[in-house]
Amino acid sequence: MNKRKLFLSLGAALLTGGAVLLGGCSDNSPPAFSAVDITGADYARDFQLTDQDGRARTLKDYRGKIVVMFFGYTQCPDVCPTSLTELVAVKKLLGADGDKLQALFVSVDPARDTPEVLKTYLANFDPSFVALYADTPEKLAALAKDYKVYFKKVEGKTPTSYTMDHSAGMYIYDTEGQLRLYSRYGSGAGAVATDIQQLLRQRK
Repeated sequence: MNKRKLFLSLGAALLTGGAVLLGGCSDNSPPAFSAVDITGADYARDFQLTDQDGRARTLKDYRGKIVVMFFGYTQCPDVCPTSLTELVAVKKLLGADGDKLQALFVSVDPARDTPEVLKTYLANFDPSFVALYADTPEKLAALAKDYKVYFKKVEGKTPTSYTMDHSAGMYIYDTEGQLRLYSRYGSGAGAVATDIQQLLRQRK
């Protein structure tokens, strides 16, 4: 073997060894989430809302579970049913850990989304999912500001046929109630389930 071939062989061996070392180091690196990691954010830390059964709720009520929270309304034609269907799929993908998922659906249309309507709507997806609403328009506006959520009423042909433009992402909290991730709309059940599994492993 000439010197040039020997040099190339040694270089390849060093590169291969380096790759192995880097792979070993990556085991201790922070997990790579599909969602946006917003750990430590100074907003969306808690809420005071009412559920579809009339009970006052805060984030502490769901301690011990991974909370996935998003805003919408029951007459939403696409985004909300798609998101809820995705969360049903996420729960199935989690398998035995499915009971550790708590989906929270916050209405931006409390005028039409009465407790009875919310209860019936969520029953079409999963009975464990919880609907929440603010008691007054002022409380809803303050909540949306704290969560950096946009919503706006868009008038329809009749007073009751309006629609609501609204933000479509999901906030994901760990089992200690800490805000960790922001999942963009359409991320897919697989990506959300994988992120939740990583959060659950961090607490074991």
